[in-house]
Amino acid sequence: MENSKEMRKWLDDMALPHPLVIAGPCSAETEDQVLKIAHNLKDTDVNYYRAGIWKPRTRPGNFEGVGAIGLKWLQKVKDETGLKTATEVANRAHVDLALEHDVDLLWIGARSTVSPFIVQEIADALEGTDKIVLIKNPVNPDLSLWLGAVERLYSADIKNLGVIHRGFSTYEKTKYRNIPEWQLAIELQSKFPDLPIINDPSHITGKRDMIFDVSQTALDLNFDGLMIETHYDPDNAWSDAAQQVTPQRLVQIMNDLRIRKETDEEAEYNSKLNNLRAQIDVIDNQLIDTLGKRMKVSDGIGKLKKQRNVAVLQSNRWNAILGKMILEGESQGLSEEFVLRMFKAIHQESINHQEKIINK
Repeated sequence: MENSKEMRKWLDDMALPHPLVIAGPCSAETEDQVLKIAHNLKDTDVNYYRAGIWKPRTRPGNFEGVGAIGLKWLQKVKDETGLKTATEVANRAHVDLALEHDVDLLWIGARSTVSPFIVQEIADALEGTDKIVLIKNPVNPDLSLWLGAVERLYSADIKNLGVIHRGFSTYEKTKYRNIPEWQLAIELQSKFPDLPIINDPSHITGKRDMIFDVSQTALDLNFDGLMIETHYDPDNAWSDAAQQVTPQRLVQIMNDLRIRKETDEEAEYNSKLNNLRAQIDVIDNQLIDTLGKRMKVSDGIGKLKKQRNVAVLQSNRWNAILGKMILEGESQGLSEEFVLRMFKAIHQESINHQEKIINK
């Protein structure tokens, strides 16, 4: 993508002393709720006030947003607090209404990013706009879809672009609502280093007590900002109650985050080093998660062996695995000695798991 540095200009022009902060309720519920939260946030680090006007719900019957009337409430937010406003759009009609009510920042949601037809419709509706447009990653972990959405909007002469990393859906039960898959965001950064990237820890975690840790990881990976859902009464919010924080907690999170600034050569070195270390931390966590899954499979094998009264150690199978992994390791630049030591340790842990089951 040529002249991609144009996409960062809108963020650089803001000359912020801290990462960009987009905050506000998951959903606009009432005029009083929208304005009360905005007034609680107006003297904080928040740069854009977000509120969902149209809410795409997985199943019908849930609260799907107040609709266009909420845009008038956002206009009042701007008039009364001076905060710039942001909301999600999912089709041409949403875009037209949002522009009519002078919303400053529009984002395309994860459910919309999966459809090139929807993205193209929005791109056509926004063609040539100077509004800031952010694109959430698609629901599924597909980097090409994410980049394709960026390219469609950039081709529509929309230069003030950025992306939002909100995690990816999975059938597996994990501690996250949407697993981060940090490596996809890292790969996107490597392809387009000038594309601003915002982290959405609210949707990644689904739990307010995890928001700080995910936010810190994002900043360690040189993300440009955070989108954090904020409500004065989170437990009684009409949508996504568990992942919203109070304005007071948001202020505390921003105060506690370690924000590294590149002010001189030493600071730049430390920033790059911390970024690489953060990447290692992400991968290490994935390794532990993968090993845990492997041992669960071993437990299943142990149960089968117990039923059939089969010995735990199967030498032919083990030798075949070793040979294959040594070759795979060499293709990744790993020494034979390292691969042997690693898989012997994994194999021993697997044997331990199976013996526990067989000896019960």
